[in-house]
Amino acid sequence: MRNQLAHGLASILLVVSLGAAQGPTNSGSKDTQSTSPRKPVTAAKPARHRPYQVGTASWYGEYFEGRATASGEPYNMHDLTAAHPTLPLGSWVRVTNLNNGRIVYVRINDRGPIVPGRIIDLSYGAAQVLHFQDKGLQRVRLDLASPREAAPEQLAQLQSLAY
Repeated sequence: MRNQLAHGLASILLVVSLGAAQGPTNSGSKDTQSTSPRKPVTAAKPARHRPYQVGTASWYGEYFEGRATASGEPYNMHDLTAAHPTLPLGSWVRVTNLNNGRIVYVRINDRGPIVPGRIIDLSYGAAQVLHFQDKGLQRVRLDLASPREAAPEQLAQLQSLAY
């Protein structure tokens, strides 16, 4: 269990360190910048956006343990990962269990599901967080997420699974 937690924490630290890269600097001089009066800055309302997908999720576990995923990494059923047919490998997705409202952030590292009518195959660890590991199938909502948004949430979710 400690190895699984260490593996998950190492993945999160890698993602966070990639997101910490310095952005571009402003190289424009004052002479070339606009001198028009600026509008006052107002707080923007949070954008309500439509979900990326809503449908049935399943999970896969021990049978695939250690086998290569589409990303080339070995499958670890306790990591918070998932298989999706079209999202780019490495994408982050916020998965909401529509039955109980629980949320998990997963990284897409595999292709699937192969069963028609399902939109995502979650790792066993992700199914545990969503509380549907005993059911096998669950109606979920998928929202695209950023690594910065996912990292602290995923760390807390991995810690909750360790105990």
